[in-house]
Amino acid sequence: MHGHTHISGSDSTGRRLLITLVLNFVIPAVQIIGGLVANSMALISDAIHNFSDFTAILISYIAFRIGKRSASVTSTFGYQRAEIMAALLNVTILTAASAFILYGAVRRLFHPEAISGLIVVLAAGIGIVGNGLSAWLLRRDSHHSLNVRSAFLHMLGDFLFSVAVLLSGVVYLYRPWFWLDPLLSILIVVFILKNCWSIIRAATAVLMNATPADLDIQEVRDRLEKIPGVIGVHYLHLWRISSTSIAFSCHVVVPDQPLSRTEDLSGTIRRMLMDDFGIDHPVLQFETEACGNGSLLCEALCNGGNPLTH
Repeated sequence: MHGHTHISGSDSTGRRLLITLVLNFVIPAVQIIGGLVANSMALISDAIHNFSDFTAILISYIAFRIGKRSASVTSTFGYQRAEIMAALLNVTILTAASAFILYGAVRRLFHPEAISGLIVVLAAGIGIVGNGLSAWLLRRDSHHSLNVRSAFLHMLGDFLFSVAVLLSGVVYLYRPWFWLDPLLSILIVVFILKNCWSIIRAATAVLMNATPADLDIQEVRDRLEKIPGVIGVHYLHLWRISSTSIAFSCHVVVPDQPLSRTEDLSGTIRRMLMDDFGIDHPVLQFETEACGNGSLLCEALCNGGNPLTH
């Protein structure tokens, strides 16, 4: 028996991604012009990062649209993992951009050049407004979508470092501390790579069908076995279909009875799984006695056995 309630991205999520896409085309264009005129590597680095964000958000939007497609005979779980693939692709783009920024920053650190503080302040100010608005637009959806979360982290990082670049521009107006420029660029790279690593870990866990980090599979089993009418539970599988949907399957041992009498029990189990653990795609197999060795996890595939025998 099986029941589920899919949580898909809303049209408002798509609109917010589109607005952010436009903002992140205009902002870096202005910043690159300003960086070239002001001779600021930090400003150009921030602009390059913003251009990578434009590409990243475009990928996020395309993946969002693909992820809304219904399941098919060739993709029975639907296309929600397109957003996970987009998150990993975005990380790859960011890492490449970071390498470019780091190269230019290290070279400038040993050969600092004069920088126009006023132009840096003006261009960075535009970045603060645009990136701040973009981060605000994506903040709500970032809580339940790894794809949008990767885009949100791009925007938040850009906002924080646009602030840093602006402050450095203020310093240049009064002090010739041009070594701040490449130093800020290096800090940008460190911040970007730190966020990339968190996205890689989360996306890899989804693609490997790992148990969600915020769920305890033993606790799920204990709660199931406390439900009246359930004798035992074994062979549990718990994994994320996407960043917004959790799948679950198990064998449930019940007293010998007609199959129709398990309908109410099935509904009770599915409501508990959704309400207490956020599991929206449960698949339940009812049995009158435990099959195999009745362990928590299915060991047939791991030990080279036949999965059809349990």
